[in-house]
Amino acid sequence: MTAPSTPTTVAVQRASGRARCRFVPGAFGPRVQGGDANGARVALVAAGALLLGGDDVVIELEVGAGAWLEIVETAGTVAYDAAGRASSWTVRARLGAGATLVWDGLPFVVADGADVTRRTELMLERGARVVLRETLVLGRSGERGGAARSHTVATLEERPLLVEDLDLSPRVRALPGVVGSHRVMDSVLALGWRPEATPGVRDGAYRFELDGPGTLVRWLGGELHRSGAVDEHVAAWRHLS
Repeated sequence: MTAPSTPTTVAVQRASGRARCRFVPGAFGPRVQGGDANGARVALVAAGALLLGGDDVVIELEVGAGAWLEIVETAGTVAYDAAGRASSWTVRARLGAGATLVWDGLPFVVADGADVTRRTELMLERGARVVLRETLVLGRSGERGGAARSHTVATLEERPLLVEDLDLSPRVRALPGVVGSHRVMDSVLALGWRPEATPGVRDGAYRFELDGPGTLVRWLGGELHRSGAVDEHVAAWRHLS
């Protein structure tokens, strides 16, 4: 059984008293955890096991002008052994002028035998800001992990901020300049402004300044619990200071 093909949609707009939310359930059922007149914190609750072979999960986010949205995952995701059947995970987010999106994503594990493509598309209007964490783990305990491809495209006022295409399939990721023997790639992306620099880098974390207003911090390692530098950046940036 595969996940529903209907995109999970979360749309938030400012409104008097309490923000107006529109949900369309798909592979996830959105649940409001809190909010105010300007935005909402929304949890994504999986409707079934994810990801299985043939699954095509799509999450669409719409944040209206001046509104804020925080996405909370209730559990990490495992792309399971699919016996050669491909699966995909797509996130599309559109932010109006002055809008804010925060998503401190949980680990996305690519088990042996999986074949998964992740796509992230972020479209920002003037003054919009995004804090997005994405954590890829290649294999469960004792595994090397299956095939994974990661595509990220971010634009500000229809101009490119970040375009990244990573092939993390077993035959490619050991090549120079990819991830080598590391199993974990933990990243946090700030878009729409350039956060203040933190003193130095540590524990294998590296900071990359984008050509436009944005910053990427990425950590490569063998064990997720060692990526504390990324945790620190998420904690600082989520308040958009």
